[in-house]
Amino acid sequence: MPKYKITKTFGHDSGYSCAFRQWNAKSNCSKIHGYSLGFEINLISQKLDENNWVFNFGDFNFLKKWLRDNFDHTLLIANVVELDEISCEKFAEMTFKFIFKHFQEHKIDVVIESVYVSEHSGNKAGFFGD
Repeated sequence: MPKYKITKTFGHDSGYSCAFRQWNAKSNCSKIHGYSLGFEINLISQKLDENNWVFNFGDFNFLKKWLRDNFDHTLLIANVVELDEISCEKFAEMTFKFIFKHFQEHKIDVVIESVYVSEHSGNKAGFFGD
């Protein structure tokens, strides 16, 4: 059966600048360092809505707020976000699960194919649905 796919990106220029450390790493990654993270969301559907869309790109405001709350200038004195697991892979999984929960709560019949998080253009990690 044919499928449609859309990709929504929140690039490195979106300003999701955060600092973190991978405490267990045997490299400089064990020290606090920062990136302006980029996010890529891939949605697929076997059908289109009444506008012939998989999902309205303008309806990602729920995600923009969540990304800003969790990844925009975090680790500043006034805005420290604590996470149990740190890596782009885990950021992608966390974002995937947040979108999945939002879609379930709002009965949005779209499949999240994958979420990617990148530190910069050279490093990107993803999380895929079943």
